[in-house]
Amino acid sequence: MFQPVTGGQENLWYGSTIRGMRIMSIQSAVSYGHVGNSAAVFPLQRIGHEVMPVNTVLFSNSTAYGDWTGPLVSGDDVREIVKGIEARGALEETALIISGYQGGASIGDAILDAVARTRAKNPKMLYSCDPVLGSADTGCFVSPEVQELIRDRVIQHADIITPNQFELGFVTNTDPKTLDEVLESVKKAQNIGPKTVLVTSVLTPETPADSIQMLAVDGDEAWLITTPRLNHKANGSGDVTQALFASHFAAGKSLKDALELTTASVYDLLKNTMEAGQRELLLIESQSSFVEPKQHFEAERVR
Repeated sequence: MFQPVTGGQENLWYGSTIRGMRIMSIQSAVSYGHVGNSAAVFPLQRIGHEVMPVNTVLFSNSTAYGDWTGPLVSGDDVREIVKGIEARGALEETALIISGYQGGASIGDAILDAVARTRAKNPKMLYSCDPVLGSADTGCFVSPEVQELIRDRVIQHADIITPNQFELGFVTNTDPKTLDEVLESVKKAQNIGPKTVLVTSVLTPETPADSIQMLAVDGDEAWLITTPRLNHKANGSGDVTQALFASHFAAGKSLKDALELTTASVYDLLKNTMEAGQRELLLIESQSSFVEPKQHFEAERVR
């Protein structure tokens, strides 16, 4: 049986104790590079969690390259994997489920089934969904089927969602531009289901020049954090962001601490990757950033 880590690592996470959890991560996987589970699993393990990856694709590399090889995993196969995990008695111990890119309705239904099965065994379990839909630059890059799935059927069952500003607008049928509008859209999202919302890549007229922000909201509590904007795109950073934030928060960190820890770790990771001139995240080389980031960014209470 999995035993949580409850002490002995006081030097990490700005002096606080790591509490390990069992986490199920239902996402894509690639052999080359770091996206989906290939981005999320290692940081979670590095900070002390027991992770059960359930892979929804087995690709050679990210589809961002334009060509790839490897199979899709069917929704039925995902269900069978989860049933096998259940047979080991692990759902009772699962504290958090995270999901990311969903390639079709069958995978979405399988994820919802996994969430329902786990909640039946452990009602305190949290489900974090990254509603991967697109961006302001690209628009939606998933099929209409997936758009409807996430907006109309998935986020209603999530405790935590981690959309970017465009995705937040899509799932709430809004177009937030200012910080106040973003906060109003978050409230609409909360009315749909998730109590906790992390808005990544926030850009408003109030955002300082050459900066980017993230907004974390839980109930009526809201914190905004600002970092320098790094002119470097690396696929998988959103997967790392969701994994770290959801795990910090589910492990009992305050909303402010979860936001600050996540921001510091992801900033270090992206800065290291940019300075090395690499397209793929330097996940292994930056592993110390997940437990002891080099920089600290202070979040500001905005509600």
